[in-house]
Amino acid sequence: MSNPHPTRFTRRTLLGTATAVALGAATGTARAATTAQVPSLWREFTRTPFTHPQIPYIGRAGCRTRHRGGHPLVLDVRRYGAVADGTADSAPAINRAIAAAGRAGGGTVLIPPGTFRIDDVIRVGHSNVVVRGAGSDRTKLYATKNLTELIGVYGSRYGGDKSSWSWAGGLIWLAPSARWDSLVAAIRAKAWPFEGWTGNKRDEWCQLTTVEPARQGAWTVTVADASQLKPGELVLLRLTDDTAHTLLQHMAGGGPGPEAYYWDDKTKLLSYVPYEWPVRIAHVHGRKVTLERPLPLDLRPEWNPQFTTHVEELTGSGVEGLTLEAMETPQQPHLLDKGYNGVVLQCAYDCWLDDVTVRHVDNGFGLVAASACTLRGTTVAGRGSHHPYFCREGSHDNLIEDFTIEERTVPAPANTQLHGINVEGLSSYNVWSRGDMRMGTFDSHRGLPFANVRTDITVDNDGRHGGDANAGPLFGARFTHWNIRVTNGRAGLMKIDQLAPYSATVGLDTVTEFDQIDVPDFAGDLHARLELYGTTGVVRPRNLYEAQREL
Repeated sequence: MSNPHPTRFTRRTLLGTATAVALGAATGTARAATTAQVPSLWREFTRTPFTHPQIPYIGRAGCRTRHRGGHPLVLDVRRYGAVADGTADSAPAINRAIAAAGRAGGGTVLIPPGTFRIDDVIRVGHSNVVVRGAGSDRTKLYATKNLTELIGVYGSRYGGDKSSWSWAGGLIWLAPSARWDSLVAAIRAKAWPFEGWTGNKRDEWCQLTTVEPARQGAWTVTVADASQLKPGELVLLRLTDDTAHTLLQHMAGGGPGPEAYYWDDKTKLLSYVPYEWPVRIAHVHGRKVTLERPLPLDLRPEWNPQFTTHVEELTGSGVEGLTLEAMETPQQPHLLDKGYNGVVLQCAYDCWLDDVTVRHVDNGFGLVAASACTLRGTTVAGRGSHHPYFCREGSHDNLIEDFTIEERTVPAPANTQLHGINVEGLSSYNVWSRGDMRMGTFDSHRGLPFANVRTDITVDNDGRHGGDANAGPLFGARFTHWNIRVTNGRAGLMKIDQLAPYSATVGLDTVTEFDQIDVPDFAGDLHARLELYGTTGVVRPRNLYEAQREL
């Protein structure tokens, strides 16, 4: 791993790169070259990349282990009894092959061309296991059952008659085996669980050390005792809110607006704190600890910053080159999904999906307490989905790129909802890049997501956002929409300079409001920025994530 310490970046390097990116992106016709424009926000960002007030540093989003070489063990599912005839249940054979690779410490499980029927969840529960098809156009898993049938009714821990399969779980489910077992046991016992890194009751953790105060953007922190910290180890940075909710205010950018906001009755939002951020340790030198990524927030004594343990993570695992097609059934009424869901990564760090399509699903691709993962070349297709993509329960530093949401193949049934690329529940520093959204929207389900980026995306904006009132604000600080092409001219969370505090909208088609009109959560000056509004294709750099990667 290269040394991530920020002293490697000089202002001259940053500005030189910015110029190169701006000029290099302005290719094509002479007219395109002369009309390319570099926003002042980008020039500012290159001077303060880790602490810019409106634009987050997301250059380290996504997995970092995928191309370091794989485990030599290769297992063909046909050796375990899988049959590509579309009629025999191959789920037991596929899961046996995956389990064998896990017991061996890792390996690649090959699923050859053909259609394999599955009557159960495909579970990846061990690290360094890759499930590899022959391509999304050649290998198909045909799912005949939903998660309600396979696991049971899953109610909401917040009450009501909602089905949590409307936002959780997948027919391909990547999660540590022990974590998956505990979740399933809790669901079957109707003890609706928390879903993240510290167990069903958020009590499966121990303190490793306290951390001294530091500023957002720092790569190195000072700890009280480094004896339990080792390079390469994954730890949780845990921040606890105080009674005045100054941590939540900080996530919203601080100042008079967040100070005046009434936080105490936002019970769903308050259930998301403490904020838990998983990160690998890069170096330990005395009491100085360097991290794989810069700090997402300030560390202040009143928030009791500490590094802690967590449930065992899933890392180095992935799914590649296949289509998961669910039995085509009508989309269920809103929040009553049965769980014909696609692929979910849960308590996963440094994992990936590549060239994966899901079809006829209730919910497409999910990140649930998942961090530093990459979804590349994924597609949601078929009869229409509730959440094509969902990112929730404190998911951080993920990258979703080259993604597609296809137009639905049948009309939407009455009383159903379409969202889009969702983010919620204090999730932060996630990136959606190079997307083709033929339906859906830039969904926030409230829960104060902050420092997320959508960039270089074409969207036919016909979805609606969701979110309970007790989940709090739609946005925290440092949300950025950069080079967004809206084909139907509809607003609806595209232009966020009047909604998101300390945020940026750069390079957006002119949009107009429709029937879902939001008002800002915070009073006063939001300190949000708007540049190159009413234009597309001229903003340079075109892709904010790729430009940050170049820094």
